[in-house]
Amino acid sequence: MKVLLDIKDNKAAFIMELLNNFNYVKTETLTPQKAEVLKSVKQAVDEMKLVKEGKLKATSAKDLLDEL
Repeated sequence: MKVLLDIKDNKAAFIMELLNNFNYVKTETLTPQKAEVLKSVKQAVDEMKLVKEGKLKATSAKDLLDEL
């Protein structure tokens, strides 16, 4: 299972040390850029779910290109 945690900076070192003490837990620190990309992808997936449920109207590719 993968879990993404958002930890306050002043508590991050403690939590990372704690997690690293478990041999069955692997940790990876994200750079701010990777975290932003991950957040954007999650938002896009959430929006697609809303479109499929009919709760959000999608914009066609043609309309997007026309805006440029």
